[in-house]
Amino acid sequence: MIIIRSVLLDSFPELKFGMSTKVGLNRAAPFYFNMSKTVGDDENLVNENRKSFFDKFGLDLNTVALQKQIHSDIVTIVNDAEKQFESDALITDKPKLGLAISTADCVPVFLYDSKNKVIAGVHSGWRGTEMKIILKTISVLIKKFHSDPKNIYAYIGPSISQKNYEVGIEVAGLFDPKYVLQKEGKYFLDVALANYDMLTSSGILTKNIQRSELCSFDSKILHSYRRDGKKSGRALGVIVMKETNS
Repeated sequence: MIIIRSVLLDSFPELKFGMSTKVGLNRAAPFYFNMSKTVGDDENLVNENRKSFFDKFGLDLNTVALQKQIHSDIVTIVNDAEKQFESDALITDKPKLGLAISTADCVPVFLYDSKNKVIAGVHSGWRGTEMKIILKTISVLIKKFHSDPKNIYAYIGPSISQKNYEVGIEVAGLFDPKYVLQKEGKYFLDVALANYDMLTSSGILTKNIQRSELCSFDSKILHSYRRDGKKSGRALGVIVMKETNS
């Protein structure tokens, strides 16, 4: 199994974090090591995949909060893994409760307030980015958990790179021109950079942000909906705080 780690988040011994890839349990095409039950893969295999992946973090199917992602700006505070809900950002201050974000090109962002011990996971496609879901998540952290942005650390996970993310003019027009590359009558959007800029504009220090350079479209070990279409599997990124005695 290949798991993508974060040097930044791994620097905190009280955290566990990782993102799945296409590689695990010798799964074959078309879905490979897939974490989604909505793409046509065998549900029993998906459950096996999830269990194998969650085991790496000391979690199981009943201790990971999963949401139905709907490309929204909805932020959900979770206290357990039992409830079913639709949103695109999860926040918890509960140890031993994993937060899972599903991706296959969209931008995943994972946040950690190291002082107040709060974690968050955000799914930010172009719609969520245009609706500023990152800023709204940070706003909830500030208002509900009294977070200071200077104490927040952020990891921007692998996503589709600008050169591979062609969009229509109607989508390009929703964003500041600095995020749009126009070439030969086509428009290419840098969603990861837009999210990075929102992190810094919220007061998060640049030294506290890590941005993956992996492109989901180019990497042979990553799922990509834009590249593989309906046969693409989905990855999960999981973040969890360990139980502490403090």
